[in-house]
Amino acid sequence: QVQLAESGGGLVQAGGSLRLSCAASGRIFSVNAMGWYRQTPGKQRDVVAIITSGGRTNYADSVKGRFTISRDDAKNTVYLQMNSLKPEDTAVYYCHIQGSGYWGQGTQVTVSS
Repeated sequence: QVQLAESGGGLVQAGGSLRLSCAASGRIFSVNAMGWYRQTPGKQRDVVAIITSGGRTNYADSVKGRFTISRDDAKNTVYLQMNSLKPEDTAVYYCHIQGSGYWGQGTQVTVSS
């Protein structure tokens, strides 16, 4: 059974930074692309960033230049470094194994103005 556990969310002022982590269990991690998504109440879950098993990255336009996704396969962990945070970045952030049904439980990020 694969499990994903996010951490690192919290309350931060606009312009601040947070680093999210997602620890995965199971051997599936190193061979799959990983993604970070976010969701606000009443809205769909949107992709924020994706990293392939080879390290290629893709970002939503709204976070380009501010967020960085990375992975450490030795630790089965994917990260999301978030800088220059804005109030509109407030959401629950989820990590996901691309192409699978596996999602983390989510971590709340709140950015105050």
